[in-house]
Amino acid sequence: MGLNDGVEGGRNPGVDVTVVGSGPNGLAAAVICARAGLAVRVIEGQPTAGGGARSAPDPDFPGVLHDICSAVHPLAIASPFFVEFDLAARGVKLVAPEVSYANPLPGRPAAVAYRSLDRTCDELEVGASWRRLFGPLTENVDGVVEFFLGDKRSLPPDLLTTVRTGLRVLTQGSPAWGLLRGEDARALFTGVGTHAIARMPSPVNSGAGLMLGTVAHTAGWPVPIGGTQVISDALIADLRAHGGELILGEPVTTPPGGVVIYDTAPTALLDIYGDAVPARYAKALRGYRFGPGVCKVDFVLSGEIPWRDPRVGEAPTVHMGGTRAQMAHCEREVAAGRHAERPMTLVSLPHLSDPSRIDDQGRRPLWTYAHVPAGSTADLTETVTAMFDDAAPGFRDLVVSSRCVPAAQMSDHNANYVGGDIIVGGATLFAAMVGPTLRLNPWTTPIPKAYLCSSATPPGTGVHGMAGYYAARTVLREEFGYKQLPRLSP
Repeated sequence: MGLNDGVEGGRNPGVDVTVVGSGPNGLAAAVICARAGLAVRVIEGQPTAGGGARSAPDPDFPGVLHDICSAVHPLAIASPFFVEFDLAARGVKLVAPEVSYANPLPGRPAAVAYRSLDRTCDELEVGASWRRLFGPLTENVDGVVEFFLGDKRSLPPDLLTTVRTGLRVLTQGSPAWGLLRGEDARALFTGVGTHAIARMPSPVNSGAGLMLGTVAHTAGWPVPIGGTQVISDALIADLRAHGGELILGEPVTTPPGGVVIYDTAPTALLDIYGDAVPARYAKALRGYRFGPGVCKVDFVLSGEIPWRDPRVGEAPTVHMGGTRAQMAHCEREVAAGRHAERPMTLVSLPHLSDPSRIDDQGRRPLWTYAHVPAGSTADLTETVTAMFDDAAPGFRDLVVSSRCVPAAQMSDHNANYVGGDIIVGGATLFAAMVGPTLRLNPWTTPIPKAYLCSSATPPGTGVHGMAGYYAARTVLREEFGYKQLPRLSP
């Protein structure tokens, strides 16, 4: 069936809400609307659903499962949306390892973040400094999550934690970030902050470091058994159980009829609506800035990585970029449009928590994202391999195969990743607080019946579903007169 078959006179018979894009935010919005009793249709341009939460077998070794985009999910158990949705009750098993993340360091032991704050502090040079930073936050984790994943428009329920967290964001996002003592602790915090790809120090980096670090010492950084796809599949199953429809392989090029929620880059509205976009809004969208990109290199390995520091071998998530000074230099280079000699590289080894990822010949997946300038066409396979060889001599001998997706090609499997920007332009304080354009409600647009729910809207990037939650809340209130949201529990 063609996308516009059966649509006449600007209507979409039998459909109350169309969601364009099947990423976690789009699916969250669709689930909420379907549970409210509305007829919901999700349209996805790719042949598989999930957006940034998908998995696929290796083309050459089908027993090895790769995650296409996201791989480790600290917010899948911390996000208010997923807490209520309750993935565990739907058969999704999330395993949080004892080691949340690690940073190999040149010429010295690695820095390691354990789920245990005490153990982390015990192994750092100046553990008291790390405890001062994270101790009060881990004791009030719900308030921290609300601070970062709230709608930025409502009064936070835990004002004391809000103040504590906000002050830490400002401190660690400024030249005062040197208040964190010890080179290993500084590298450990900087590495996790680079999940927000931006110059550092900045409030965006420090916000990412504080939110993800707090979750690392409480709920942990879990890996979904069976790959990230199982999270999307659980959302899709609930959507269908409540009468929703999913259409795959149908790129949206003209506006669907009725109410539409877009889990897309904001700029996609220019192509879909053309001259129907109000002039001032069109100008704002044309000026929308995407950030640096990532080069994704997937490996298949024949065995475990021989890290110089064996503790790193317990970490499903590794941040490779060296010291704080080296990582900050790399991020400045990338932000300036230059390739770093040794780029900041995020690493995932999901098989450490999910042995089902290892095939019957002992082969296992290795997932990496290397930070590069926007639109880079560079293949960084050799660069990333050399970085591994430095931190784990003999790594090269384990490589059975590798496959690179340069930044310029990232949008081929996720149209939101313009130029390889996996954060969809959201790595700025303005985007995190205000949204893609200056609007009182960032999930609305001046286009009648058109709404946004992608990670370009608050609270930003991550598999947490909260942008979809807030968009659905807006739609249900403004378009259908609902005063409260439906229950999400099974």
